[in-house]
Amino acid sequence: MKKAGSVLFTASTFSHIRRFHLPYLRWFREQGWQVDAACGGAPEAIPEADRVIALPLEKRMAAPGNFRAAALLRREIRARHYDLISAHTSLAAFFTRLAVTGMGDRPKLVNTVHGYLFDDETPAMRRAVLLAAEKLTAGRTDLVLTMNRWDYDLAREKHLGARVALIPGMGVDFSPLDGVGPGLGQQKRAACGVAPDAFLMVYPAEFSPRKSQHVLIEAMPSLPERAVLALPGSGELLDECRALAARLGLEKRVLFPGEAGDMAAWYAAADAAVPASRSEGLPFNVMEAMHMGLPVVASAVKGHTDLIADGRTGLLYPCGDGAAFAAAMRRLMDDGTLCAALGRAAKEAAAPYALDRVMPQVTAQLETLIEA
Repeated sequence: MKKAGSVLFTASTFSHIRRFHLPYLRWFREQGWQVDAACGGAPEAIPEADRVIALPLEKRMAAPGNFRAAALLRREIRARHYDLISAHTSLAAFFTRLAVTGMGDRPKLVNTVHGYLFDDETPAMRRAVLLAAEKLTAGRTDLVLTMNRWDYDLAREKHLGARVALIPGMGVDFSPLDGVGPGLGQQKRAACGVAPDAFLMVYPAEFSPRKSQHVLIEAMPSLPERAVLALPGSGELLDECRALAARLGLEKRVLFPGEAGDMAAWYAAADAAVPASRSEGLPFNVMEAMHMGLPVVASAVKGHTDLIADGRTGLLYPCGDGAAFAAAMRRLMDDGTLCAALGRAAKEAAAPYALDRVMPQVTAQLETLIEA
């Protein structure tokens, strides 16, 4: 790497940086770099950042706060003369690139795509708008890092950056999951009132339209009574999903434990993982479940299909198809041999996504940009 410089990480939320990128902030600091972070959402401490900037980002693309955030970023970038900007999440990445528009001597900029928020099944108008935003800012993108094959192919085809590379995610630190025994899972089940003979499915995710928890809830009445669904997380659709479960008489079979800081216990307690998302980048929760040896029954969308080989490391079903999900779950519940075989294969398939194997690949990409 060239001599030490300064880098700015941007994201829509502080929690995103804390969840996925602290090892990379630490890596820059170990090289002697100044490391700043600019984020929206509820402020949180970022241990590896030398300086933190709060951005008034709002989820609605055209919200005034987003343009104020771009103006604030523009002032900061001009004042600090960063050597590199590492942009994350679609909203923050767009307004970060908007901020450097027209700068004669702008920093190098890498956009790490955690899943484009559209695919071939997205309604034409929404797809056109989101793709137009990426095309508009492509000229300010020196490197695009994509995490699944669909996003990679699209970014190359549409020339969404000067260079496009495919990485196996950001890498997952599996160490908090290692050494977790069945006793912890049994304690979690008992604490939540889950019977020993119940078949417990888990899906930790934000309650948002993209995550599609309602598909799983609506399928529950067609599953055997011993099927129990745990949905850790919070978000705008939590109350709506609670109400749906109540209307279907599922209060005892669908659990809403809120934000879970003990996912190792939930994975140890579960019999299967059931991500139902509409689209993904390369989801941590699936890789964590696979590492814990859980069979995964997932919606067949980008990100999931990159991780799961149908019938070998998990089962896939058409996104949004509750009947197909229920059929896959009944197959899994009725066949203990299949369940165990899928779990073993999933654990093996998760190994290449470990942080210590992925991080050198990502930093190598960053070094090519820094040294250019």
